[in-house]
Amino acid sequence: MERRVMRAVTWRLMPFLVLLYLVAYVDRSNVGFAKLTLQGDLGLSNLAFTVGQVSFFLAYAVFEVPSNLFLERFGARRWFTRILLSWGLVTALTALVSTSWQFYGARFLLGAAEAGLYPGVLYYLTKWYPYRYRARMTGWFMMSTPLAFIIGNPALGALDGLDGTLGLAGWQWIFVATGVPAVLLGFVTFLLLPDGPESARWLKDAEKGWVVGELAAEASTLSGGGRAGALHVLRDKRVVAMSLFFLCFPLGAYGLSFWLPTIVDGFGHVSPTATGLLTAVPYVFVALGLYVVPKLADRSGSRYPWIAGTAAVGALALAATALVDNHVLQMALMSIAAAGIFAGQPVLWSLPSRFLTGAQAASGIAMINAVGNLGGGFGPMGIGVIVDRTGSAVTGLWFLVAAMAVAACATYGIKRLIERGPVVDHAPRDA
Repeated sequence: MERRVMRAVTWRLMPFLVLLYLVAYVDRSNVGFAKLTLQGDLGLSNLAFTVGQVSFFLAYAVFEVPSNLFLERFGARRWFTRILLSWGLVTALTALVSTSWQFYGARFLLGAAEAGLYPGVLYYLTKWYPYRYRARMTGWFMMSTPLAFIIGNPALGALDGLDGTLGLAGWQWIFVATGVPAVLLGFVTFLLLPDGPESARWLKDAEKGWVVGELAAEASTLSGGGRAGALHVLRDKRVVAMSLFFLCFPLGAYGLSFWLPTIVDGFGHVSPTATGLLTAVPYVFVALGLYVVPKLADRSGSRYPWIAGTAAVGALALAATALVDNHVLQMALMSIAAAGIFAGQPVLWSLPSRFLTGAQAASGIAMINAVGNLGGGFGPMGIGVIVDRTGSAVTGLWFLVAAMAVAACATYGIKRLIERGPVVDHAPRDA
């Protein structure tokens, strides 16, 4: 029964969820390619341009917890539909901005519109998968990130190469072409996505009962999962600590992805299409890491060494990138660094469901992601400050080295804090 049900759930849900977040990740990271032409058109410095990134993630942080609570109240089908329609429209309309303040406003609105999708899916997975599957399934879901770069970067480079076609700048082509798919997927989501096992028409009654029973058994050791504790959990020291801990990973991930096109463009004599192809290379390694590391972590039953180890790999590879001058070696090291930054994150995201359930899980996961994703704004900004002072995007990688080193060192502090309290059944304490 278990194997059959989990296989059915995985093949029905995961490809579609991966597609949704692939489109979302392209829509939030397209600004890295738009930067190549938009920055000159609007007359922005590197630091000023990254203010747009900070605007996105500030809005994202503010609206994530409310978004996940609305998701818990209205259901995944309706709420994900709202998210997709609103962010697709905002992305497409960003092509109309003509001043720096309009650009900042558009990025803020995009953050507000998209807030809740990533933590919403993480919470949604807890309604389908027992704890022992969640690192692997989160890894599958996060495959959308490297796929977004592998597929999206060459496409974004080609769109930027349309600069001047039909009177539109390259960055305008990027925003219009990446906004439309989200709107279309919004309608598909409303038609196809079930709110939970109980409403899945492709599961038999006995199979629905197995999923619901397994999740209820895991949650039975925890209390306070109702709506009354949903906001109280935001003061839980484990949630606060994990929020600060997770901050390191978006600092590294978004800092690298935002500046990677600029670093590659700095190699010299690289066309926009070639820049797109080259910047997709590190994410092939990310995809491999996201497949292998969560699977090994689930099998070993010990999660913390995988989180610390991958963060350390990311820090060391970024440091080596900043120290060498050979462009081929820099690409190889950035590929290893990208895999290290991303591969441990699905394992990290299996930790909140050890001590949170129900509405508390919805708000707690949202807060961790909200605070952590502020790093998505400040990572590029930190590099921007260094780039404006040194003139070298590669030198700016030292900011990311520090972030990933802190993550590697802090992992076992998080372990002691989480394992000291109650955890769900079927989730033995990590060694």
